[in-house]
Amino acid sequence: MLITLSHITKIFVTGEVAVHALEDLSIEMERGEFVAIIGQSGSGKTTLLDILGCLSHPTTGDYWLDGAHINRLPDSELTTIRNRQIGFIFQTFHLLPRKSALENVQLPLMYAGVTRAQQQDRARELLTAVGLHDRLNHHSNQLSGGQQQRVAIARALANCPALLLADEPTGNLDSQSGNEILEIFQELHRQGQTIVMITHDPLIAQRANRRITLFDGRIVDDESSRRPTQPLLQEK
Repeated sequence: MLITLSHITKIFVTGEVAVHALEDLSIEMERGEFVAIIGQSGSGKTTLLDILGCLSHPTTGDYWLDGAHINRLPDSELTTIRNRQIGFIFQTFHLLPRKSALENVQLPLMYAGVTRAQQQDRARELLTAVGLHDRLNHHSNQLSGGQQQRVAIARALANCPALLLADEPTGNLDSQSGNEILEIFQELHRQGQTIVMITHDPLIAQRANRRITLFDGRIVDDESSRRPTQPLLQEK
């Protein structure tokens, strides 16, 4: 099992008010699943994503990622896990505007201690895989929204993460670009990549092979349509 969440609760305290963002939530996710977390604003989706991404600790409960008990790890080890085992894709891309597409994809490799030559080879490979072989030296303002998100996907895959987390990845895109991004996700899933995607749109959620619906911090539905996957062909 790649992910185990056991009786997770997350409480935010503002003054004298305690807000229960997640309530006694337990989930298991197998390696190679493509899971959509769906729910309206305030349902707890982003809070759950932050916990999965080791950006936030649960108030109570336990989180295991690939056998590591995340609750018990110091910040230094969590930083390493975020760099090497988790890839993040955001609605607003979060690319560095003064760096090229190639340089943006090289960044997580640089932080992982990969040599410069290997950084460039891996970045070129990934940008070519997402259809940007002719945009390697373009900066953000020279790319469309869909192209920027492709760069973000390539960057997220740089260190061959066990887990890919996507927060409303099509939220800032037109329908055609959004569909192209979802097709990339589906191809990664077919290759064996584990993906957890946050969305408020049921139609987008249908592209995943499992859909978990949250309401007021609780799971109200967990629907699977499992499909076989192939081994992941993404070695550095």
